[in-house]
Amino acid sequence: MTWGPINFAPARVDVEHLPGGGMILRSPDSLKPFSRCVGDLLHHWADRIPNQTFLAQRGPDGTWRKVSWAEALRSVEAIAQSLLDRGLNKNRPVMILSDNSIDHALLALAAMHVGVPAAPISQAYSLVSKDHSKLKYIAELLRPGLVYAHDGARFADALHIPELARVEVVTSINPLPGSSSFADLLANTPGPDVETAFAAVRPSTVSKILFTSGSTDLPKGVINTQRMMCSNQQAIRQCWPFLADSHPVLVDWLPWNHTFGGNHNFNMVMRHGGTLYIDEGKPMPGLVEKTVANLREISPTLYFNVPRGYDMLIPLLESDEALRANFFKNLKLIFYAGAALPQTLWEKLEALSMKALGYKVRMVSSWGSTETSPMVTTVHYDIERAGNIGLPAPGTELKMIPNGGKLELRVRGTNVTPGYHKRDDLTKKAFDEDGFYIIGDAGKLADENDPAKGVLFDGRVAEDFKLMSGTWVPVGALRVAVIDAAQPVLQDAVITGHDREEVGVLGFASPQGCLSLCPGLPADTPLKELMAQPAVRDRMAAALKALAAQGKGTSHRVARALLMSDPPNIDANEITDKGYINQRAVLTQRAALVERLYAEGNDPEVIRLG
Repeated sequence: MTWGPINFAPARVDVEHLPGGGMILRSPDSLKPFSRCVGDLLHHWADRIPNQTFLAQRGPDGTWRKVSWAEALRSVEAIAQSLLDRGLNKNRPVMILSDNSIDHALLALAAMHVGVPAAPISQAYSLVSKDHSKLKYIAELLRPGLVYAHDGARFADALHIPELARVEVVTSINPLPGSSSFADLLANTPGPDVETAFAAVRPSTVSKILFTSGSTDLPKGVINTQRMMCSNQQAIRQCWPFLADSHPVLVDWLPWNHTFGGNHNFNMVMRHGGTLYIDEGKPMPGLVEKTVANLREISPTLYFNVPRGYDMLIPLLESDEALRANFFKNLKLIFYAGAALPQTLWEKLEALSMKALGYKVRMVSSWGSTETSPMVTTVHYDIERAGNIGLPAPGTELKMIPNGGKLELRVRGTNVTPGYHKRDDLTKKAFDEDGFYIIGDAGKLADENDPAKGVLFDGRVAEDFKLMSGTWVPVGALRVAVIDAAQPVLQDAVITGHDREEVGVLGFASPQGCLSLCPGLPADTPLKELMAQPAVRDRMAAALKALAAQGKGTSHRVARALLMSDPPNIDANEITDKGYINQRAVLTQRAALVERLYAEGNDPEVIRLG
């Protein structure tokens, strides 16, 4: 057997051709009835599997703190009463500053349970940002009735911004003067107000406000309704019917302030009565080890990550047989999203699953955004390569219209946001005359003669640019090709060359990757020194030659590259805490490096295609 034994829905699609060369893709399967709200799911599983673990997280002593479905419901109702007692409502949301935790989950579920929006905020805005400018803007926009931070001492600076001066602060540990305790919220006894408020929740009720930002704008508060979240999970269930066979087990780090971790993954556990082991690791040195420790102990049935996460995990799976065996033991599906996956990583994961199990664990992806809660298309058929983002799920319509030599993607369906919180101006710009959300991405059919083979992601419409010759450069595809060819030198890359004669690359160098090419150097060698090593520069130069040898023309011929040791800056919006690089923001913030890349003369740090 080549593939692992799981059941997918048939790959089918209806195509409506539009005047001018566009089309609308739809699933021929109608969306089946879905839950009124996520609170109904909590009640469902608390009744049917009350003692099964719902949430688990390591405590300070390293042991797992576990909360069953029945315990979660009792806690949610107690916290919900505390929120109602404080006068929280649809206009006074809960603002959550800290990262994933059991307390975070219970508080967010309690808020949504009684119609109070939950607004999880990237903790980078509190802990990494130097000026808290984005946090201040978000707090002023939300006007929260309560703000939560797990560790009061750690978030003290953020909690003292003027915009939160008169807001009640709740902490789980290290309380601040005047703050309330999370334990106090739990200690309440739910009364009839909770039942009344829960019964009043409707599919149109605002459940979350998730913040996203573009390349230059301030964060936008995306309204997420109960309908969006619950319909999306029903669509996933219809595409992946194997989810009904057993309760999923996830070991997941993806932040809940992002729709990938907070809606797609967390709500999948809610929909299917699963268990979520909260992974406090991250795909970065010093934290990936926490992920590895968890995966040594817990065997996931589904595994979700971004390409950067797989890049860091794969070498550890390759070198550690026990880790590899436990990781793959119960694994049914490997899923990536958030950015394009280099084909080299795809092939390594396939090889690892073959080594551990004797067959390939299915590898799939999906596509969507915060505004689509998040899944629009999903892969529910066998694919051989990265890049295929699947077919529209039941309940969604995918419009593809010609734009600048590409097919721009637009979305309509029950999973799409009604708009942006207190920003009607942005809402009006976000939808076309037919009510389709303008997402800004491009796609193309994998096979023009057989649309059922899926859609390939074709980059951002606004990211592509022309060389002086008038040749369009496909930024998304080229970025992945460069990272792939330069393995293991680059952690990420930005493509340059707008209105210039040649394509160039600004590369974010990988400390671990560069070090692996320099076995004689100590582990603490500064990255700038590693980048100057002949082995690293030779590998990058070889990548430029390999790309040129493919013969795809000037749009794929990278003539020069400059490695960077400074990591992407979140304050400058160069990167999200999920690890996605913002091409436009990097080029704006590092304009001086772009000029240096193209300057005349012989800059010794610029690597040229010779």
